[in-house]
Amino acid sequence: MAFVTSQNPLDKPAPVWMVRLAALQVGRPWMIVSIVLFLAAIGAALATRLELKTRFDQMLPDHQPSVVELRRVLARVRAASKIYIVVEGADSKDLRAFGDRLAPALTTIGVPYVESADDGLFAPRAFLEPRAGLFLSLPELTKLRDDVDARWDWEVAKQGGELEPGDDEPPPLSAEELRKRFSAHRPKDSDAFPDGYYQSKDRKTLVVLVHTRIGSGDLGTSREALAKVKAKVAEVQKGQNPNIKVSYAGDLVTGLAEYGAMVDDLVDVGVVGVSMVLLVVFLYFMRLRALVTMGITISVGIAWTFGFTKLTVGHLNIATGFLFSIIAGNGLNFGVIYMARYFEERRNNHGIETSVLNAHRTTVGATLAATISNCAAYGSLAVTDFRGFRHFAIIGVAGMIACWIATYAVSPALLVIIERVRPFKGNDSTWLGRARLYGLPYAGWIGPLVRVATKPLAVVSVMATVAGVGFAYHYVKTDPLEYNMRKLQNDLKASGEMYRASSLANQILGARIDGSMVLLADRADQVPDLKKVLEARRDAAKPDEKPFEAVYSIIDFVARDQDKKIPILNALSQKLRRAKEQGFIKDTEWEEASRMLPPADLKAYTIADLPEDLARPFTERDGTRGRLVLVEQTAGKNDDDLRYLLRWADALRETKLTNGEIVRGSGRPVIFADMLSAIIGDMPKAIGLALGLTITAVLIVFRRKNAGLVIFALAMGVAWLAIFSDRFGLKLNFFNFLALPITFGIGVDYAVNLMQRYVTDSERSILASVNTTGGAIVLCSLTTIVGYLALIRSVNQAIRSLGILAVSGEITCLAAAMIGLPAILLWRERRRHKAVHGKQN
Repeated sequence: MAFVTSQNPLDKPAPVWMVRLAALQVGRPWMIVSIVLFLAAIGAALATRLELKTRFDQMLPDHQPSVVELRRVLARVRAASKIYIVVEGADSKDLRAFGDRLAPALTTIGVPYVESADDGLFAPRAFLEPRAGLFLSLPELTKLRDDVDARWDWEVAKQGGELEPGDDEPPPLSAEELRKRFSAHRPKDSDAFPDGYYQSKDRKTLVVLVHTRIGSGDLGTSREALAKVKAKVAEVQKGQNPNIKVSYAGDLVTGLAEYGAMVDDLVDVGVVGVSMVLLVVFLYFMRLRALVTMGITISVGIAWTFGFTKLTVGHLNIATGFLFSIIAGNGLNFGVIYMARYFEERRNNHGIETSVLNAHRTTVGATLAATISNCAAYGSLAVTDFRGFRHFAIIGVAGMIACWIATYAVSPALLVIIERVRPFKGNDSTWLGRARLYGLPYAGWIGPLVRVATKPLAVVSVMATVAGVGFAYHYVKTDPLEYNMRKLQNDLKASGEMYRASSLANQILGARIDGSMVLLADRADQVPDLKKVLEARRDAAKPDEKPFEAVYSIIDFVARDQDKKIPILNALSQKLRRAKEQGFIKDTEWEEASRMLPPADLKAYTIADLPEDLARPFTERDGTRGRLVLVEQTAGKNDDDLRYLLRWADALRETKLTNGEIVRGSGRPVIFADMLSAIIGDMPKAIGLALGLTITAVLIVFRRKNAGLVIFALAMGVAWLAIFSDRFGLKLNFFNFLALPITFGIGVDYAVNLMQRYVTDSERSILASVNTTGGAIVLCSLTTIVGYLALIRSVNQAIRSLGILAVSGEITCLAAAMIGLPAILLWRERRRHKAVHGKQN
């Protein structure tokens, strides 16, 4: 391994391996290219088989308790994605008629696509309504019977003219009175839809709720289900009111839309990112050979990287899926440095083999040091328990190594092949020739600026670095975490209609059971105590800090003391029927009142007798009922609020029953809480490791004094980033944390390359170093910046934030290396020069 020292590499003989490699690349370039492209084709074939996993629990380690519990629950709970068919129209009767025709038609599709379809809560309502009296307590039911008896006596006395003045009138025998008394203790969902239909209050929107047996990750079957449902809706809609509008929502629909958007997003961001990177390279070199060579080289590096990813990690997640653009931007820097040096050698009229060899000799140390620092930055993420970051580390390190190897394996051979087809022209007097000679002047303004404003730039750089420490403290102290989960989700403006329909459906159906968190008890006999303990925990919380709204279990729908209540309820029913016969209850009241009376053959029932529509949320895959408990989020609270999500998670993560047994909970709140805990706990380790490895690499490459300057340049860039982040209120989240440790490894590259040129330059002039290598260094930064900049096109707002923070870090580190560091060095040069000349005078 060759490291950069203060001695010019060209002053020493080239290593034997390097001479042989250059000779092989010049002598047999087609063989080299063929082998490399063959290996790249294998990598690309493997990469096409990569699966994108978007579930957040897949980013935590398998041994995480919340992940273990979530998978235990998922293994027991039925796969039950839902489709909301939102029907809108002006005529309520038309909507109901359409829903009544559509629901049975959809059930003909069959499982797994459609398990059930309903436009209302009819079966549960038909079962519970005549049993409403069973949910009263014995004293309440006895009091109701006594009140009915008293009213009967009062009505008889009134009819016979036997009422005495001053006799108190008992409660009336009306439907309203019965409804008020019967509904006092009925399960919450019993009265959610008074007319039975899933319909809005203005009666202009109706929802047909479709239950499937499709899991959230089964995308192929989900697509088939949605297509079949849409076809059946179109079939039923033929010849109906043309003013009826149908829209689709639900977790199945939303999941498909967001997954499709994410896949499209990966392709879009990847293509745009690579294209922008290559455009920046072309504009600098103004040579098609540079574009072709760099394009093939980076394609090889990416193919190897993601082929390796398939063999090791096996899949991509939300974060690692966007590494295509990032690796292209970072990995191309090695080729930029190599190609700049190769073209410089060719412009100096050196032969092809000499140019290839000298490009190897003068760049391999710096690019190897950059590779090491980049790998250190990516690799530091591997110390976290957050699997998403560990995978990012593995793929990032593989990408840097693959791109470095590709640069020195295939780029020289490609340049040789192109030279044989179209020889290099170094002295062209045309405008294109001048552009090719100097490239697009990315850094042409830096030298003059540093020369004219040396002292002000040096002083401001140092002062801003010192101030950055204070800004960093303030930034951390004011809690920079992003608590609005909406800002981490996809921003799908194109799917506005889907989200509008989803909002309508949620307003009608409510959160209740569908938005609840599921707990799985080990045994059914634990459920009553679990429910009691959780409700006590909720009631003990402050009014504005309630962790959840309600706790549901299937036992809520099974009345207690049925054997004692049924005789009383039967007697009550008989008395009311006799009252109707005697005219004590009006005909207009009886139709509604009679629905609340039990049938003549009323018998005690158990959870096994509950209708499927009512028991479905509490039924496991094998049909077991009674162990599932659902906890509803607090009314008025939004699970997009991370602070509330953490409170909800803490309340349900672990529950100790009165007998000492533990019931654990998991789900979206607990998973997000554990993700945040993993990041907050591990990120200091990752940042510390990245910084330590970067400093170690710099100390190995440079002498102590020069290493100190490189490290100070990095400190300047990080301090300036702290100022920018604090002043502009950049928030940190699950994904953009990645930018912090990576900034150390990648941000130090620019100071490393500038100092490498400075210490090997015979003139020992920082301005000369800036003028000769500044353009290539700025180009390296630009390729990285545009790679990150492409992330801002993402539909996912968290990925956008990663792009913004990473670009900000790149810009501040580049400014520190190309403006702050040269200004400090030039100021030092002038002071030394002045001191020397002052002594001589």
